[in-house]
Amino acid sequence: MIHTEETLERLTAIPNLTVSTGAPLSRYTRFAIGGPADIYAETSGVEAFIQALHVARESGHDFVVIGGGTNLIVSDQGFRGIVLRFTAERILVAGNRVVADAGAVLQDLVDFTNDHALKGLETLAGIPGSVGAAIYGNAGAYGHSISECVRSVRFYDGVEVRVFDRQACEFLYRESIFKKHKEWIIFSTDLVMETADAAQLRKIAGDIVKIRNEKFPVTMKCAGSIFKNLMMAELPESVAGHVPERVVREGKVPAAYFLEEVDAKGMQRGDIHVATYHANLIYNGGEGTAADLCWLIAELKSRVARKFGIQLEEEVQYVGFPNGAKRPAALP
Repeated sequence: MIHTEETLERLTAIPNLTVSTGAPLSRYTRFAIGGPADIYAETSGVEAFIQALHVARESGHDFVVIGGGTNLIVSDQGFRGIVLRFTAERILVAGNRVVADAGAVLQDLVDFTNDHALKGLETLAGIPGSVGAAIYGNAGAYGHSISECVRSVRFYDGVEVRVFDRQACEFLYRESIFKKHKEWIIFSTDLVMETADAAQLRKIAGDIVKIRNEKFPVTMKCAGSIFKNLMMAELPESVAGHVPERVVREGKVPAAYFLEEVDAKGMQRGDIHVATYHANLIYNGGEGTAADLCWLIAELKSRVARKFGIQLEEEVQYVGFPNGAKRPAALP
């Protein structure tokens, strides 16, 4: 195993790569939770990132690649290893085609396409996070997902830079092939969109942002919805038969419905809270810890499982927990 000092020297020798030690990962997550990374490195350059990735792999240390940090829960102990981040954020347009780097803010892409009178992303307004994360999780809202506009995705598979068309990306509801291959790194996406009236697109997006800000204020330390909604067709008949028709939206049952049924609203653990007005919103009041956040998530899942016999699935990703554990063993 290569010593950390040697790994650090190799990383700092890479042009256009910014490297630091002991960087608090709370700076890079919307929950504002997470201990330090042994080594943190970021770059907007594809070549620099690939070089850093190879160094990380050869070092023998654990490593992880992060994006905008919107959907990350980082351990209070931080990450014992190397954290890499790709920060390129260019957005380019030619006719009805748009190319966006993975590090671009999704809202910036929505605003850009609206301003260029290109239809397709306006309903994604207000969703936090980066373009890369949106592709990874096939982000969407109001019956539409980013995959509808995707022409291709450029990524690195550990050996070479490749390009997949939309079909090869295997997009499903909040899913993509990239979730099955977490070692693949998304660099950019090529979108094809229809033309529309820019003013109308901005109005649609603005109305959605207003609604979102009422539920998820931009200053709130949260990841938006914690749990994925459930497909009505995939629920056991014993459960589906008791779901009120009024709560079903486009074939999906909001996770919030099941959470409300187990009295989730207003629950609290330390300074981690479930909103009193939205059962699928968990936020950090300012002094929250990852341990308390994980405990509360596990408790909510347990309550729903006991009452309905179904498993809620998180939209968030976990970083820095031993053996992939999402709940420290010491928690009661």
